[in-house]
Amino acid sequence: MRKFIIFIIIITTLTGVVGYFYYQKNIYSKEVLKFEILGPSEAQILEEMEYTVKYKNNGDVTLEDAKLTFEYPKYSLVEEGSLRQEFKLEDIYPGQERSISFKGRLIGKENETKTAKATLSYRPKNLKAFYDSPTSLTTQIKSVPLTFEFDLSSRAESGREVRFSLNYFSNVDYPLANLGIKVEYPSGFQFLESDPQALEESNWEISSLNRTEGGRIKIKGIITGGVREQKIFRAILGLWQEGEFIVLKEVMKGVEIIEPSLYITQLINGSSRYTANLGDSLHYEIYFQNIGEKPFEHLSLIARLEGELFDFQTIKSDLGECEPGDNSVVWSWGKVSELRFLEAGQEGKVEFWINLKEEWPYRGPQDENLSLKNKISVLGQTREEFITKVNSKLEIEQKGYIDDEIFGSEGPLPPKVGQKSYFTIIWRAKNFYNLVENVKVKANLPPEVELTGKVLPKEAAFTFDSKSREIVWAIDSLEPGQGIEEPVQLTFQIALIPTEKQKGKPAALISETKISGEDKFTEQILSTTSLAIDTEDIAIEKGIVVE
Repeated sequence: MRKFIIFIIIITTLTGVVGYFYYQKNIYSKEVLKFEILGPSEAQILEEMEYTVKYKNNGDVTLEDAKLTFEYPKYSLVEEGSLRQEFKLEDIYPGQERSISFKGRLIGKENETKTAKATLSYRPKNLKAFYDSPTSLTTQIKSVPLTFEFDLSSRAESGREVRFSLNYFSNVDYPLANLGIKVEYPSGFQFLESDPQALEESNWEISSLNRTEGGRIKIKGIITGGVREQKIFRAILGLWQEGEFIVLKEVMKGVEIIEPSLYITQLINGSSRYTANLGDSLHYEIYFQNIGEKPFEHLSLIARLEGELFDFQTIKSDLGECEPGDNSVVWSWGKVSELRFLEAGQEGKVEFWINLKEEWPYRGPQDENLSLKNKISVLGQTREEFITKVNSKLEIEQKGYIDDEIFGSEGPLPPKVGQKSYFTIIWRAKNFYNLVENVKVKANLPPEVELTGKVLPKEAAFTFDSKSREIVWAIDSLEPGQGIEEPVQLTFQIALIPTEKQKGKPAALISETKISGEDKFTEQILSTTSLAIDTEDIAIEKGIVVE
């Protein structure tokens, strides 16, 4: 019996070894099938792209019962069929190579990656086992030509009403449908109203958006918080697809809660928080009050000015002693009764006038964050120094061209009724003394004028509200002196289609242009405008609309 058991074990072992080597000899290798997806590594949102699935049998065995499964990246837009498609294939003979193409459009955020997947299932001839060969291709969404920006001040007082807007604009070469905008408000923000009306205070639906179309959502509310507390507003622009919201653009903006500083001892032009501009005429009122319990007698007060922007030749005062060219004014108790005797709780006032220089060239860093100082001393009692900040100077230049080197021009000149004539508009922004942020350049297009979609630079934050016909160019910030030597410039093309009513007259092309921004040094909103442009401004002899 023992010998029999040993014999059985030997036979079983030999059978297993022989079977293993036989299996190894006849096993099929998946490596003989070359299987890949070819397509672009980068794409623009909703740009039509083609995936090519290629397969080749590099072996010597026919592949039977083949089935191809192709999966588009999640949220792709496919004109026909679903995101997952399956095909039965003909037998793949040795050496045979074939390919199948799939077309679709990618949806997602900028720099987001999207992966297409494919699997080829097959059975080698004379084998019962099926094999799966997977492959994939990843594409990055490199560009999303949508502008989505907050028009919101970076500072707000607690308990005050704030108004802001969300501007959006599309330069995508494909119509966008089923769009939506969502806003997340910070704690302490009370929503009041919006235009257009919101769904549940923070959601808006946009039916469609074609290329060069845009719009604006205006929001009003009340914000509360502690001084210097940061309140973050967040908004997302996306589209709905099969009940899911796909984010295309996201924007955030911080608002700092501030508490106004009240200067009770000095007013300039009636304000305790005055911010000066070049060319201003300044009326200083200096208040002094006895907050003690005993009276003061025989006081004198001196105001000493410091700052290169003062025009000291214009200094004057009714009761103070000063001469043109002086940088100080002196008031004595002999001329001001409150300086002669100031009772407890009593308040007195002196005043003087001086102008600022009309022009001041930007010379470099020494002309940044300019300010005016007034050092006040009441002899024998107190000294105070008051600093008045000087606003930066913003400029916007608007010019129109025909036959320019950038876009060129088409269409008749003089313009003809019902026919398109093309013009190029160039905006050049300049900033002088202080850092200015949240810069916006705005203008309106007449009903007879439309955008062509040609804009340089292409990455500029350029929006157009189709309803109000307002163009907005958003510039994150302008440094001191930026745009003076090297231009900060936006170039875009417009098309004019004159109407019968315009025949015999020059046609308006664009309204006056306004530039505005937040001066980070003075915390003031600055603005200035340039003149409107019509066809006669560009082509004097050919600017009149004809038949």
